[in-house]
Amino acid sequence: MRLLLATALAVILPVTAFAAMDETAPPKKPKCDSGFVYDKKSKKCVSSNGNTFDFDTLYQEVRSLSYDGRYTDAQELLAMMPADDDRVLTYMGFTNRKMGNVEAAMQYYARALERNPGNVMARSYMGQGFVEDGNVTAAIDQLREIRAYGGTGTWAEASLRTAIATGETFNW
Repeated sequence: MRLLLATALAVILPVTAFAAMDETAPPKKPKCDSGFVYDKKSKKCVSSNGNTFDFDTLYQEVRSLSYDGRYTDAQELLAMMPADDDRVLTYMGFTNRKMGNVEAAMQYYARALERNPGNVMARSYMGQGFVEDGNVTAAIDQLREIRAYGGTGTWAEASLRTAIATGETFNW
């Protein structure tokens, strides 16, 4: 049944290049040890304690740490960011899912989507969680929502479509 579904999706779903979102390519490996963040200005690792970093710097570091499998370190940085931000909630979901805390992950994704229903990355990661859990129907529902929110051709759509077709999920 799964093979039949994957074949049908491969034929029916449009083949699109990964879009030019910042999530398109895997992030670079983190340059710093735990408790440190790479500071572009000084071009060195500085302690994350007591320093103020802009949101995007912290977010990119979270992505790098997550890609490297350093989920606890990523969560420490996420704790320094606004807890109600939908991107923070999305990565709290992602890191929890990768650490095996699937129920908590789904709650974070749901909260991210409450804040921003058009957050296609939250939908993609949630859908990939459904794929890992064997709930392909729920994953397809998230794929439809990604498209409904204008996410056709984005990395979020392509990565979830690939996960549905192959059963393989992504680490960023």
